[in-house]
Amino acid sequence: GGERTPLLTSLSLCVLAARAHGKACLDGVHLDLKDAEGFASACAQGRALGFDGKTLIHPSTLAAANAAFAPTLAETAHARRVVDAFAAAAAKGSALVLLDGKLVEELHVRSAKRLLSMASQIDALQAEHRGR
Repeated sequence: GGERTPLLTSLSLCVLAARAHGKACLDGVHLDLKDAEGFASACAQGRALGFDGKTLIHPSTLAAANAAFAPTLAETAHARRVVDAFAAAAAKGSALVLLDGKLVEELHVRSAKRLLSMASQIDALQAEHRGR
């Protein structure tokens, strides 16, 4: 990830622009197919910056990219709790939502719904792939 340091501002602006317009944002390719460690590092950095995935040029990188960008079971469970807590509070007419002692706002719900949607799409693709 260090060689991308000069690009961090630009990469972040790409993610911000995508979020502002409700679009997914994919991180760029990693050209050195023999550098599995560098690829994993770039994926981790991309996820930390908020990218939704990574563009790939070879099938050998698919598993590592999926591992880096797919929501974990813990993330999915937490996202479901965020959405449910917000909905329960709204049903009671409350604008204040606390989950595990932390304030939950609409922006958190939007992020949680994005994550749940991504997890659902991944599950559907995996089910389709298994059915082949």
